[in-house]
Amino acid sequence: MSNAFIEMIKNRRTIYNLGDQLPVSHDHITKLIKEAVKHSPSSFNSQTSRVVILFGEQHKKLWNLTKETLRAIVPAQAFAATEQKIDSFAAGAGSILFFEDMNVVKGLQEQFPLYADNFPIWSEQASGIAQFAVWTALAQENVGASLQHYNPLIDNHVQKEWGTPDNWVLRAQMVFGSINAPAGDKDFMDDEARFKIFK
Repeated sequence: MSNAFIEMIKNRRTIYNLGDQLPVSHDHITKLIKEAVKHSPSSFNSQTSRVVILFGEQHKKLWNLTKETLRAIVPAQAFAATEQKIDSFAAGAGSILFFEDMNVVKGLQEQFPLYADNFPIWSEQASGIAQFAVWTALAQENVGASLQHYNPLIDNHVQKEWGTPDNWVLRAQMVFGSINAPAGDKDFMDDEARFKIFK
């Protein structure tokens, strides 16, 4: 099967071995992220996704904060592995913090009470779509990335350090950088177990 979009999706992989030498400029990365998020669909065109982009020392600060937060809760004998993992994220070039604006979600719940229970679910879906769009767009520029979830452990630190509003709820952290080593092989479950087709 030949389809440019499918090939882009296949090209998007989780890259753990990241470096800080980007093949494109910070400005280019920023524009790419903005466009990918802006054009990602959301229910009722609610546009609930919010993003903070961190480069260089600001990016390293995020992972230092994360490491110190984890140091307080991870047993000392197990912390070396945790530290190694966090340091591998800090070795990248930048991080993208994905948030959802809960004021928008609450406003929609009030405006459309019939769907009130669904808006938080749809918000999560919108966030996932935005993350996937950004990740795929980065891959097209030969920028590696991995998606992490240290929220809610780091939420207060992030809000204090970068001044995000109370109504922005952190949903994911995407580390990005140069690809120092490619992703490994990926296994797939049998199509017969995953898909049902009726004609």
